[in-house]
Amino acid sequence: MPEPTRSTVPNVARAAFAPTDTITGDRDITHAHFAPGDQVVVIKGVAAGELWGDAMTVVTPSWHTPTDEDGWRLRNPNGGAQTFITGHPRYLVHLSKRCPDCLIYLRALEDYLLPKVLGEQPVDLGWYQVTDRGQLLHADDAKAAGR
Repeated sequence: MPEPTRSTVPNVARAAFAPTDTITGDRDITHAHFAPGDQVVVIKGVAAGELWGDAMTVVTPSWHTPTDEDGWRLRNPNGGAQTFITGHPRYLVHLSKRCPDCLIYLRALEDYLLPKVLGEQPVDLGWYQVTDRGQLLHADDAKAAGR
């Protein structure tokens, strides 16, 4: 299984039809699965038949307000307006190690998404937004929180 692209793909198109993410919301991953210094990626889309996303470093525990659960403060090495964000553990996939839980999640996303998103053009599936508090929010969590 190829490793997902480690950073945001430039010139990304929004999908005219974006499959609903039926996998991330049900992912059972604990806060303890990650640790400060871990390199992670948040899968955001598909490009040329591979998953891609934003690569970040886990910095410190941080409360994830949208889900009212333990989250992680993440640092995006590309900086910009969102250098630091807080994300829920179920949004994260290890890049710094090949752990079984993350590999199973990646395989499930690949099996589900790759046949549905064809073409070479990078596509952002629009599953994530960043709130005004710098909190990464998945579409399923936004619905549950009434956003």
